[in-house]
Amino acid sequence: MHKFRLGLAHLYTFLFLIYLLAPLAVMSGAAFNDSKLPSIVPWRGFTWRWFAELWADERMLIAFGNTLVVAVAVAVLSVIVGTASAILINSISGRLRTALYGMMISTILIPGVVIGISTLLMWTKLGGLIFGADDRMFPFIPGLHLSVLGQVSYIAAMVMLLVLARLQSFDGGLEEAALDLGASHAQVMRRILLPHLYPAIGAGAAVAFFQSIENFNVTQFTRGGKDTLTVYVFSKVRAGITPTINALAFLLICITLVLAVWYEIARRRRARIEAAREAEARRAEAMAEITGAA
Repeated sequence: MHKFRLGLAHLYTFLFLIYLLAPLAVMSGAAFNDSKLPSIVPWRGFTWRWFAELWADERMLIAFGNTLVVAVAVAVLSVIVGTASAILINSISGRLRTALYGMMISTILIPGVVIGISTLLMWTKLGGLIFGADDRMFPFIPGLHLSVLGQVSYIAAMVMLLVLARLQSFDGGLEEAALDLGASHAQVMRRILLPHLYPAIGAGAAVAFFQSIENFNVTQFTRGGKDTLTVYVFSKVRAGITPTINALAFLLICITLVLAVWYEIARRRRARIEAAREAEARRAEAMAEITGAA
């Protein structure tokens, strides 16, 4: 019975992976098919044509560059806001904690369309109230900067959840001991708390970056006349999509896989180093005990 369940679990895992990866494989295959339609059937021969056309598509390259700029800005701001919110929520209690936590989490539940429209209306109305109907001030007109602000308003909550979960394993006694030994609050933050939070902060930055890249609803309403990758792909779908989109998706998949492999190699290297240090410390402690006993 145990072998049957184990085999069933392996079969389920295999089918689930096929379900996840088969669409990506089909999409990637279309990038190499010498056909004007983004499909692998019928197969008309291997070609690099769509990668060349992708490189020659200036509008797509500009949209991709805009997407990266927005994603980096969103990641930085979301890490700052989310980390600060998590530390604040973890340090207070009572109704204030509940209210602040609920306020941050509520942004995740709001549809992206609502966030996009709300961001656009708030900043344009604010600019109109301050500068009048002829307002042309940079922060108050639609553009990529409004896309960044709109995305941060809910992505920061995701970062907050990751950092808050990491804070649950933090020993508050370390802060008290450092303060008793004369450390300032800034030193405690920089040398004790933040090093403990670095894994969650890194994961939050990655989540924020990729959430920003795939965002469409907020960006669509706040971008002004600028293009991002999702908006450009949407416009191409309406006008007639070509396999250049598949070529771009294939490159993004390759970059993601390379980064994932690099992260895993770095993680295992750090784990080996830590294990070696712990083993060396245990050996030193054992030698000290033997020397003391002698």
